[in-house]
Amino acid sequence: MQKNTKTQIKNQDPIFDLVRQEEQRQLEMIGLIPSENQSSEAVRSVLSSCLSSKYAEGYPKRRYYEGNQVIDQIEILAQERIKKLFDVEHVNVQPYSGSPANSAVEFAVLEAGDTMMGLALSSGGHLTHGHPKVTFSGRYFNSVQYGLDKNARIDYKAVRQLALKHKPKLIVAGTTAYPFALDFAKFAAIADEVGAYLLADISHITGLVAAGEHQSPVPYAHVVMSTTHKTFRGPRGAMIMVTKRGLKKDPDLANKIDQAVFPALQGGPHNETTAAIAIAAGEALRPEFKKYAKQIRRNATALAVALQKEGLKLVGDGTDNHLLLVDLTPFGEGFGTQVAFAMDVAGIYANRNTIPNEPCSPFYPSGLRIGTPLVTTRGMKEREMTKIAQWIAGVVDHIKTEQLPADKALRRSFLQEFKKRVVKDKTLLKIREEVNEMALQFPLFSW
Repeated sequence: MQKNTKTQIKNQDPIFDLVRQEEQRQLEMIGLIPSENQSSEAVRSVLSSCLSSKYAEGYPKRRYYEGNQVIDQIEILAQERIKKLFDVEHVNVQPYSGSPANSAVEFAVLEAGDTMMGLALSSGGHLTHGHPKVTFSGRYFNSVQYGLDKNARIDYKAVRQLALKHKPKLIVAGTTAYPFALDFAKFAAIADEVGAYLLADISHITGLVAAGEHQSPVPYAHVVMSTTHKTFRGPRGAMIMVTKRGLKKDPDLANKIDQAVFPALQGGPHNETTAAIAIAAGEALRPEFKKYAKQIRRNATALAVALQKEGLKLVGDGTDNHLLLVDLTPFGEGFGTQVAFAMDVAGIYANRNTIPNEPCSPFYPSGLRIGTPLVTTRGMKEREMTKIAQWIAGVVDHIKTEQLPADKALRRSFLQEFKKRVVKDKTLLKIREEVNEMALQFPLFSW
């Protein structure tokens, strides 16, 4: 009798061993990357289901393929749950990820050469918010970038002045490395003054918005875009929501968005992801999710306070949301790469990041971006944040003499040699043992 095919594949294909290795890595390490999270078993269970083998180009009850009666029900359920959760009029759950979703909104409301405004990448914005030259939004539209004031907050007066000067057709209110609350009411007033569409990109703060831990953009924006993982704890996907305000400005806006997603920019949706979004939205409607989102903010605040007590400098002196930026310039310009790599050796993974007015370069940034969605999902609280801060400070102190060479030509070889040395560093490996011991006390997902 032939053995179970699924068991045979798992025993023979080395990819499954690599998957097991990655799961173990995640379990025994502490993840502080703000854009990463774990989803529930229910969310994950549908991602490898039969739904992935069905083509469903088009929209519910308007498909180009037959046999989509069940798929239609799944997508409608996802739409209805998102509408209820955020109080929006229309939602598209088909975008493959956040970048294509932002591109779809831009494609829907702009023509090539039109002016758009977004937060500069160096100030905490995202590439798709009009970063010049290298992105779709920066190459095909006239991109005007706004920035921060001296306190590392968005300068709304400067935003208004730029808007009055350049008359953008679209203003993006969204961030990817900004530790503070967004004032969507102020953005709306500026957009109204110049007749612009307002797109709120809440990819990072979706879970906080859903739970009432951050101001909702829905009463103010015309369009709201979000990824469906990060603080939302769903699959890797995205959604575009059209608000009452958006339909009042442009009654055809929902149709423009849908056509921009399909057929303009992508083909058939990933039905397994649609189902997982529906499950995540259902979970976000539960009272437990509100407690989770509240704890994200508590943990971020506790981590910020603890890091400052350890002598580390934070951009803007703290956080209002789920993330914070550590300013490492007191230890030397461009120190973020060394710290991020050394922390990884020590069992804590985060990401190097530019800081406002970055003195070095995006390739060798001077900051560290850390966040609390994932550790909160695992069940860690303020006590663990204090310990994590101590470990981070210990790593920084241990490698603080590892400065980039002034000669730019020598930097690559310096970092290569640095990485070879620190993977065997006894002090960092000792910290890793302590990190592993604590991390293993917490499952990857916990309500």
